[in-house]
Amino acid sequence: MPAGRLTHQDRQYIAARLAEGTAYAEIARRLAKPTSTISREVNRNGGPRRYRPDLAQQATAARSRRRPGRTPAPAAESGSTHGRDPQAVRQLEERLTAMMAQTGLSSMASRVLTRLFTDDTAKLTAAELTSRLRVSPASVSKAVGDLERQGFLRRERDPHQRRDCYVVDDDVWIRAWLASARMNLLLAETARQGAHTLGTHTPAGARLRDTSEFLDHLNRDMTQAAEHWRRSRQPAGAPGSTPGPGSHAGQDGDARTGFAPDAPIAAI
Repeated sequence: MPAGRLTHQDRQYIAARLAEGTAYAEIARRLAKPTSTISREVNRNGGPRRYRPDLAQQATAARSRRRPGRTPAPAAESGSTHGRDPQAVRQLEERLTAMMAQTGLSSMASRVLTRLFTDDTAKLTAAELTSRLRVSPASVSKAVGDLERQGFLRRERDPHQRRDCYVVDDDVWIRAWLASARMNLLLAETARQGAHTLGTHTPAGARLRDTSEFLDHLNRDMTQAAEHWRRSRQPAGAPGSTPGPGSHAGQDGDARTGFAPDAPIAAI
């Protein structure tokens, strides 16, 4: 949809942030929208105190019906739909996007990640994302940049189209999990240094010491969980493997995670 167009999920997010007293500019930043779009949306639908997302959505739909020809046609998609119900697919995408947004991703980053994750190829160009989401190229560029930095997707060159593609790998969640574990380790080390600086006999120093110990413990648990998953994906009989349903990796490592079968995940 156009860059300024708001979805029902966007309106629900706006209502939640207004209830917290969040400024229009911050809401706009999180939704990757112009601040004027947010202020116009709120002011035309009751103002900050009376804004209701469901009513705002209904009012927008009514205005669209009164202006025939203004609603863009859905972008055509290539590939087989496998007999899926389009309405059910849209509802699934809305639920996934909402859940991803609750993890802290921006609305646009959540939409891009959902679009890639629910596409059978898991690979789309920036132009395809722009067309299918009906947003501006700038919105897509910012979203994919954020997702790439967080390890949720990677960029690869398509030799046929001579354009960059954005790809979501099957092991995206375990990679994000391990990236989170690495961040916990860095935080633990910083807290440990802070405890020594302040003195562990002081209340502030003891607080930082406890924080570092908790994060160290959490990091070990997360690393062990990743190792357990890796082993569960190995074929029976592989070195260090334990039988697990759906195992299909070869001797050189899991085709999706890239972990070598006999190389445990080191403490991050």
